[in-house]
Amino acid sequence: MKNYKIETQCVQGTYKPKSGEPRVLPIAQSTTYQYYDSDDVADLFDLKSATHMYSRISNPTVSEFENKMALLEGGVGALGASSGQAATTLAILNICQAGDHILSSSTIYGGTYNLFAVTFKKMGIDVTFINPDASYEEIIGAAKPNTKVLFGETVGNPGLNILDFGKFSKVAKEIDVPFIVDNTLATPILCRPFEHGVDIIIHSTTKYTDGHATSIGGVIIDGGSFNWDNGKFPELVEPDPSYHGIQYVRDFGKAAYITKARVQLLRDLGATMSPFSAFLFHLGLETLHLRMERHCANALKLAEFLSGHPGVSWVSYPLLKTHKTYELAKKYLPEGGSGILTFGIKGGAKAGKELIKHLDLVAMVVHLGDLRTSILHPASTTHRQLTEEQQISAGVLPDLIRVSVGLENIDDVINDFDKAIRVVTK
Repeated sequence: MKNYKIETQCVQGTYKPKSGEPRVLPIAQSTTYQYYDSDDVADLFDLKSATHMYSRISNPTVSEFENKMALLEGGVGALGASSGQAATTLAILNICQAGDHILSSSTIYGGTYNLFAVTFKKMGIDVTFINPDASYEEIIGAAKPNTKVLFGETVGNPGLNILDFGKFSKVAKEIDVPFIVDNTLATPILCRPFEHGVDIIIHSTTKYTDGHATSIGGVIIDGGSFNWDNGKFPELVEPDPSYHGIQYVRDFGKAAYITKARVQLLRDLGATMSPFSAFLFHLGLETLHLRMERHCANALKLAEFLSGHPGVSWVSYPLLKTHKTYELAKKYLPEGGSGILTFGIKGGAKAGKELIKHLDLVAMVVHLGDLRTSILHPASTTHRQLTEEQQISAGVLPDLIRVSVGLENIDDVINDFDKAIRVVTK
């Protein structure tokens, strides 16, 4: 399947039924699996067998979804999790412990910001947030001897800045740590971060992967590119006493990271993706290429309309020529700028919040990446837990309104905004 175009991989990648088996991926709604020989089960616990032991660790339906995500992103393996937040948590805790340090872009999702700044701090893991526009030298200067991860988002949420992969990957190589990127808003249809120096990718599959706002989930994809045997990650190199002395790098090679994440972190923390959710995510992937094309086209049209509206004070969308990271968007997202835009209207934050009340078609929800157009005021909702200074650092202006543009006829969406803006700014 690697030789086929990504659209074909979305539709037919990885799952191959045998003669007489279901053409559509079935749901293996089972917690456990039957064996007839104790030695076969012993092989499972020694990680010598690729079959399934218990659905907290792996499941046939979840595995097929993981395999397709790995295929689409170009990785060596993937791990499904119960949410995007769980995927981020597992991805970091797989290589960080008390006394370690994370170097992260500041323009990230508010929940991730809080996870790094508050929850991980309680665990003894420190973080430094850096402006993604900072120079290479400034970012290098923020690294510490105990830095274990460089983190960013392909498309910052909700700042919509496009990450400079070239600069960040150069930093990661210089300080010899893995470069982890959240690719949720771009999806593998618009950007494949492994091709730009990234080592680990995460997604909130709750968003575009699902696309229908039905299921919560997340996934980690391992690029298999990082050298874990560099003296900084002994847990991946030294014998694991919980698995009879297995050594992940020695025994699993390029898949060392994702194997450890599954058999250690997922096993012990239990943030498991359900088979039914995996079925829906797999179904969503089959139309992802078509949906992203429409999301991008609609978002650009709405952004262009708002840019010329007399009641609008500013608009931000990666593929508007006025956007500060427009050149990076053209370079790293050549197929489209995703389906999210932000804007502010005359009258500031108060008018923006009032605007939401006058929309009929567009709904206010704490979500994005849905096929239905939605709207939110992040400063008072998703980033509410941050101070005003932290909000500004994350790209959240007080008057910023975030729109997740759906798949409706864009004329209807435009008319809804036009009507509401004129009411509020008259």
